[in-house]
Amino acid sequence: RKERPYYFVPPEFRKPQYQFLKRVRIFSVRTVSTMAATDRDILPANVRPLHYNLDIYDLEFGGDFSYQGTVKTDVEIKSPTKTIVLNAHQLQTDFLGGQNASDISYDAKAQRVTLTFPDEIAVHENSVLEITFSGTMNTNMAGFYRSKYKPTAPPVPSVPMEGEYHLMFSTQFESCDARRAFPCFDEPNLKASFDVSLEVPEDQTALSNMPEKEVRQGGKPGLKVVSFQRTPVMSTYLLAWSVADLEYVEAFTERKYNGKQIPVRVYTTRGLKEQGRLGVEICHKGKTLDQLAWGQALITAKVVDFYSDIFKIEYPLPKIDLVAIHEFSHNAMENWGLITYRTTAILFDPAKSDNKYKNRIAYVVAHELAHQWFGNLVTMDWWNELWLNEGFATWVGWYAVDHFFPEHQVWSQFVTEAVQTAQNLDALRASHAVEVAVKDALEVEQIFDAISYLKGSSVIRMLVAHLGIDDFFQGIAAYLKKHAYGNAKTVDLWAALSEASGKDVKTFMDPWIRKIGFPVVMLAEEPGQLGIKQSRFLSSGDVKPEEDETVWWVPLGLKTDPKGPAATSQALTTKEETLRNIDESFYKINSGQVGFYRTNYPPARLAQLGKEKGKLSVEDRIGLVADATAMAVAGQGTTAGLLTLVENFQDETSYAVWSQILASLASVRSIFADNEAVSEGLKKFTLRLIMPATERIGWQYPKDEDFLVGQLRSLLITAAGGAGHQKTIEEAKRQFAGQIKGDSNAVHPSLRTGVFHTSIRNGGKPEYDAIKEEYSKTTSIDGKEICLTSMGQAPSVDLAEDFMDFQFSEKVAVQDMNFGSASLAANPKARKALWDYVQKNWEKVSKKLSARPIVMDRFIKMSLSKFASHDIEQNISAFFRDKNTEGWNRAVVQVIDTVRANANYRERDEQLVLEWLKAHGYA
Repeated sequence: RKERPYYFVPPEFRKPQYQFLKRVRIFSVRTVSTMAATDRDILPANVRPLHYNLDIYDLEFGGDFSYQGTVKTDVEIKSPTKTIVLNAHQLQTDFLGGQNASDISYDAKAQRVTLTFPDEIAVHENSVLEITFSGTMNTNMAGFYRSKYKPTAPPVPSVPMEGEYHLMFSTQFESCDARRAFPCFDEPNLKASFDVSLEVPEDQTALSNMPEKEVRQGGKPGLKVVSFQRTPVMSTYLLAWSVADLEYVEAFTERKYNGKQIPVRVYTTRGLKEQGRLGVEICHKGKTLDQLAWGQALITAKVVDFYSDIFKIEYPLPKIDLVAIHEFSHNAMENWGLITYRTTAILFDPAKSDNKYKNRIAYVVAHELAHQWFGNLVTMDWWNELWLNEGFATWVGWYAVDHFFPEHQVWSQFVTEAVQTAQNLDALRASHAVEVAVKDALEVEQIFDAISYLKGSSVIRMLVAHLGIDDFFQGIAAYLKKHAYGNAKTVDLWAALSEASGKDVKTFMDPWIRKIGFPVVMLAEEPGQLGIKQSRFLSSGDVKPEEDETVWWVPLGLKTDPKGPAATSQALTTKEETLRNIDESFYKINSGQVGFYRTNYPPARLAQLGKEKGKLSVEDRIGLVADATAMAVAGQGTTAGLLTLVENFQDETSYAVWSQILASLASVRSIFADNEAVSEGLKKFTLRLIMPATERIGWQYPKDEDFLVGQLRSLLITAAGGAGHQKTIEEAKRQFAGQIKGDSNAVHPSLRTGVFHTSIRNGGKPEYDAIKEEYSKTTSIDGKEICLTSMGQAPSVDLAEDFMDFQFSEKVAVQDMNFGSASLAANPKARKALWDYVQKNWEKVSKKLSARPIVMDRFIKMSLSKFASHDIEQNISAFFRDKNTEGWNRAVVQVIDTVRANANYRERDEQLVLEWLKAHGYA
């Protein structure tokens, strides 16, 4: 291939007379070892970046969508060397000048280039590596990429089009994709500062991490060059920029930083900015989220002030921009000072959006802002400690939402969503520890999962309860101060918390972080005493002795007085223990569901707690139902015991508790879906359970109604329709008919999911086609997600196959494909058709999704985890055996593990469930 040299410019050769040294041609290609540690494959330590001067220019808005760039990297030469190794992926480089590299080797798999120079480079504190390069603004939602959208207002003339869509351009560098945009030292502990300049059309907006420094005329008419202020020292994955036709709404922090209030802007493509503001009074004294409009900019400003207070370190940058990106693989990305979001995670229209997105936006905003300290200011040393970033940001994100909106009872939602999701994954033999070995950084996207985020945040919640909130935040502040602008490890966090609390945090927390899995606490009652035993919990119920060697520190949270102020602080620190002098009339283990473990009560005690649920907190009621469900799946309890328990909940009023009950029943119904008698019996059981609450709550949304009541209405109506309640089906069809006839007010925005799902389940092709048409014309930010999940409820194989063709067409963005696939997987009539389609069309599926491994990872998990058949388990295993699953192989193993556990459960309990349903008049 054509040689494309790299050039090293030592300090003594930076004068003009040395800028045109003789070019040295590449004459060989060879492999250079880059292993610097036995536990991780990282760049050599002989060169370290200090500062990047990065210029991006000649953006091609069409054709190949190429761009050009120059990067001048100040580096420290730590030891004499003739080679420099750095990261680059899908880039080309060109001649610039200086001391030419005489040899270059490119390792495409490792995404590294090795530059060899003719003369040894001496140790030097500040030298410059200067490279010109070209790249492509790709469509993979990684590196520097382009997103398609249909504008809601006329765009400026320079905005390019691709087919029927307009385009915006932005970056996504976490975890290892800065190297797709420019050659760099792309590892989290190789921090440096950045000067960035972008050449863009004069009528478009350019953004980066820092404010503008200057704007000058570009190299061609109609172009401008926007230069930005120098960033703090930070990791490459936090660098970001965006080029688009943008407008914004703005708020300011109340607190002053260096004598000035910090501007907070929410940027959107033209025509959407009001969905980034919708009011500026959201948090004024005496006001609530539902009494006032949704103000994303202002809540961002308030959260920044809040975090500055509790972390005892002021936000260090002079601005915060939040940008809505039309195609985005995650919910959001915490780039320092320029946070990027998928549109549904930041924009909200009170006239058209489902109210559930309010909570989502509040949490995602708070989560990403937490990263500005925990992840950006202090960064994990290596990807094996990703949880330091994500676990803490998840917990403190919930903490901030609870602070501003206590009426939302978000900790009960946390128990239903975060804790249960984490435990369901961690109950697999194929789970992984929170702190997991990552030898190759290219493998890391597989651990951006419920373990790193949700188990990490759950064990932090458990730790906070033990240390106390004041000592905890004192330790956090010390940790951040000590490691500011640097990197840290888990042991550093434990040390700071131990110093603040006076407790040996490392000793009792390390097993939760470094060991796979979590325990089930089994209880055995005797007069006046309680036998307690911990054992690793597996959903397959077949834990082996060698898998059950961990002894966790288990905070028992034993509560014997339902009116008492608090549970005991006693912890289980051995495999077994006996508690004496127990009041047998009432007790509850794991009060508040704070501990990250399951509890297996004796059957009689479980039934009694169900009858005495009025003595339990919301979190305790959630935990009781969730644990009973998990015990049934694992064979340590029974489905009959679960159904007997939830029969007591007809008068339940909590949205979070109902959410858990209905999730548990949906899971059970899914497992036994192929048995018509059991399936119909469970539908009748569900209807008898929920109808009193459904009829009480009705279809109307009164003005100023409590947020959680509205969420409960949507949940119950959707469940009633799914269980076949005739009146609900009739009303849903009536409203749906009005919708498709053009009445935009026929369906309340928060009932679209229930109405659409019910109508298509109990309809056919006309309803399916109507929702497909709605997908193409909806102007609601959340409309496409709702339409995709609704089409996934297709009642026939033919419609399911048509939907899969639709999903894999250009009409559905890759970021949204998992919504429809998850819905198909949850639909017993379409589940097998989905798997058949994947097998028959694997080349198309792989081509569409494999460019971004995390997208394929999610697709596999969401599409295949609902099966409960050993035959399909073996089929899945055989199908993927000869496939290249690099980057998402863990997902395949976890799916197989899940399907095996589901199949064991179905075979064990199917007949017993049918007998119970018959005995109680449901079958």
